[in-house]
Amino acid sequence: MVSKVKKMTYKPLFDNVLIKPLEAEEKTKSGIILPDSVKEKPQIGLVMAVGAGKVSSNGKLNPVVVKPGQNVMYKKWGGNEVKVNGEEWTIVSQDDILAVVN
Repeated sequence: MVSKVKKMTYKPLFDNVLIKPLEAEEKTKSGIILPDSVKEKPQIGLVMAVGAGKVSSNGKLNPVVVKPGQNVMYKKWGGNEVKVNGEEWTIVSQDDILAVVN
């Protein structure tokens, strides 16, 4: 019997943002190829999904300001790595996002 794998969709909760990190640099500017053990963890990625926002202490919803499809820069050690469809992605709080990259 063959089971069909259904592609899942993801919707982060609260002010969390699901990010697909950009690939780490394969070589230096001078052309030296880097092994996996020394590649720096990327800090820029593509926003794949966002939560609705976080409710403040006064009961008001503060929406997430980034949108799917935007490239963002996020804190180097912020968030959690998660597997999504076999790929390593990162889920961060909106507070861990530093900038939108154009």
